[in-house]
Amino acid sequence: MTSNTIPVSSASAGEYLTFRLGPEEYGIPILQVQEIRGYSEPTRIANAPGHLKGVLNLRGEIVPILDLRLKLRLDCAPYNNLTVTIVLNIGAQVVGVVVDSVSDVVAVEREQLRSVPDFHSNIDAAFVNGIATIQQGDQQRMLILMDIERLLSSDELGLVPPVERLAA
Repeated sequence: MTSNTIPVSSASAGEYLTFRLGPEEYGIPILQVQEIRGYSEPTRIANAPGHLKGVLNLRGEIVPILDLRLKLRLDCAPYNNLTVTIVLNIGAQVVGVVVDSVSDVVAVEREQLRSVPDFHSNIDAAFVNGIATIQQGDQQRMLILMDIERLLSSDELGLVPPVERLAA
């Protein structure tokens, strides 16, 4: 017996800023985005992990800058004129993440959301809330919706304090 229900992701409907890391397109909730800046070299911090590029002084606030490509163990890519830093406001913490490019802001409806498949492998989907399938004309876009809060509060990074999650 088969079920007609489709597992729904833990992501919620709403607007997402989309960005690229290599050929893949990702999305983060627009409400967590403070600003988008062209990439500028941060000040390195001694003994920092490789994915923590350093810090920037943004209008008097010292902001840690994380390269998402390196954190997610993707192939290295040279920084170019499309490389940007997305400045996020998560809780009381401001953090910058470096991405290959920013695409646009898209509205994601609940019926476009799907759960993350169980890979049964070493792939860590802990930082992914779901997959959104967006139809644009005769083309279909697949967005990987990131749980950026969980990523930035993970034990390894600890850039933001863990956020208490309310039970649904």
